Amino acid sequence: MNILEVEGLCKTYPAFALRDVSFAVEPGTIMGFIGRNGAGKSTTIKSMLNLVHPDSGRVTMFGQDFYANEPACKQQLGVVLGGVDFYPNKKLRSITNVTRTFYDRWDEDKYRHYLQLFALDETKKVSQLSSGMRVKYMLALALSHDARLLILDEPTSQLDPIAASDFLNTVKKINRELGTAVVLTEHRLEEAFPLATAVAVMDRGQLLCTGTPYDVGRRLK
Repeated sequence: MNILEVEGLCKTYPAFALRDVSFAVEPGTIMGFIGRNGAGKSTTIKSMLNLVHPDSGRVTMFGQDFYANEPACKQQLGVVLGGVDFYPNKKLRSITNVTRTFYDRWDEDKYRHYLQLFALDETKKVSQLSSGMRVKYMLALALSHDARLLILDEPTSQLDPIAASDFLNTVKKINRELGTAVVLTEHRLEEAFPLATAVAVMDRGQLLCTGTPYDVGRRLK
């Protein structure tokens, strides 16, 4: 069974339209969702997650209709959005205290493990963290409730090349060790291709092609 299926997703704005986007993600897969800025990647992610209401389409996650079972699906889902700058004057400890109340399977030991792995100090305020550390904090939260699927929407967009490489290597290790499926949106082919086991390429609100990195790379030449 696919861990995620997106069928016929559409969303129309005055100057942009997401048109009939369909793809599937198998368990344990890293899906590289590739496209230039403005191609529709983030609109797809937000429509999938009901952060914006799609005009039509269906999303099945963990074998359930996502829109009909959103709270249950989100218990098994981790999301990291690049560029999110939330509660800058709050300490990490305060944000975590609120976050853990939303998850039935919150694992405090795992959370502490990722704090240590990412060298995160809970006593610091969000405003005191670098962009890279903020993204790592969001990843630590996403990994602390046994998420079966991670959706990472351009998580490296504000990171320098070294921090971006470090983050992506962490994602690859998590996928390899835990079997967590990943949807990773990126506009830089060279970053996603070495990481991905499957690739979907988007342009102007439509999927151009999907397949293995090798097959997609040949088609794009």
